[in-house]
Amino acid sequence: MPNVLLSRDQLRRIIRRRKESGAYRWDEVWDGVYVVSPDPDIQHQGLAGYLLHTLIAAVGHLDGIKLFPSINISDRPDRWRKNFRCPDAAVFLPGNPAENRGAYWLGGPDFLIEILSPGDRARRKLPFYAKVGVREALIVDRNPWRLELHRRLEDRFVLAGTSSPSDPEPIASNVLPLSFRLVPGDPRPSIEVIRHDGARWFV
Repeated sequence: MPNVLLSRDQLRRIIRRRKESGAYRWDEVWDGVYVVSPDPDIQHQGLAGYLLHTLIAAVGHLDGIKLFPSINISDRPDRWRKNFRCPDAAVFLPGNPAENRGAYWLGGPDFLIEILSPGDRARRKLPFYAKVGVREALIVDRNPWRLELHRRLEDRFVLAGTSSPSDPEPIASNVLPLSFRLVPGDPRPSIEVIRHDGARWFV
């Protein structure tokens, strides 16, 4: 997505229109810079919903676990709207030090999912996610189809594994008792979620 230099008044008008239409729900602010995120298409929204539903079915029974769709995550105790990100799904495990501030979480979840849309820059969020303590991030790329599991190593993320229709190997999470892989299909691949006891779900 190209960068466009706007006046303060133009930016205020755009933000106001996006709030009035409801489109602002997926917008973020990166270190004071307002980032207009691509509006998720129907497939994106369906994947986000079914993946969250699958996570609830697979691990929602674990004591103390918290699962959320599209939450605000910030690194700032004050003026959080100056720097926040919104993953498609987030999982907080017992003992996670992040604080629930009502409108946002101060600190990151243990595990999150980002589904890419055309023009999406979700991979550029990884340094922020590492900073706020996210342990693993699953990226669902749809062009071409590929799953990427990124794992935090000290202060940065490293690619821990991938799965694609041509190489549908499962990639195991170190945070959740789950593995993920892409299974070839028509009109699109399915995301298979495998729990360690052998239970399976297809998204």
